[in-house]
Amino acid sequence: MKILKSFLIMAGIGLMVLIGYYLAHSAFRPARYLNFLEWVRDPEGHADWTISANERCENSPFQFPANGYIGFLWGDSFRPGHTHQGLDIFGGTEPGVMPVYAVYDGYLTRMPDWKSSLIIRVPSDPLQPDRQIWTYYTHLADETGASFISEAFPPGTSETFINAGTFLGYMGNFSGTSGRPVGVHLHFSIVRDDGSGGYLNELDIKNTLDPSPYFNLPLNAKENKTIIPVCSEITDR
Repeated sequence: MKILKSFLIMAGIGLMVLIGYYLAHSAFRPARYLNFLEWVRDPEGHADWTISANERCENSPFQFPANGYIGFLWGDSFRPGHTHQGLDIFGGTEPGVMPVYAVYDGYLTRMPDWKSSLIIRVPSDPLQPDRQIWTYYTHLADETGASFISEAFPPGTSETFINAGTFLGYMGNFSGTSGRPVGVHLHFSIVRDDGSGGYLNELDIKNTLDPSPYFNLPLNAKENKTIIPVCSEITDR
């Protein structure tokens, strides 16, 4: 009986901890996450929350890479140990439908084993001309890894010059593991140069740059808690 009583007490404590965690997690979800859920339920009803491909905000250096809703920003975090290194732009379509374009002139590379990713070298950062940066695009494949990247850039493409606005491929839902899809979107980030002509590991936010000044939008999650980033109008939620 003592063992059973102890077990029930421990089980009760565990259940209370789980309930407390769930309630806390629900209560303190960022407004951006709740906005995202609202947009997913009704994209057409929130057309004013979206950006338009190949347009710029005022005199921003970069143009937008796709039509869609910027759901998550640079620096967002929704689980322990994770910090988002770029922007997630959701098109509200099925995989392989929403086009993706280059945000700036540069030299495009697609490594031989890359199914859904491209990286473009920008020799002179428009905001700091004495340094080189890289623009990175990923999730351009379906959930099995079948690529949606333009046929103009087959695996092994290296240092091909392209202009801003060049068609790169279509948004997909490849997570990097076949059969475990993510939501259909483009992940875009600005990656630092390694100082030797290469790029640093994009998975670490320290190796990426805040995209806000490149698009003239509030895209830093630490500074923007509630604003939906759009060019013509900023909607505070």
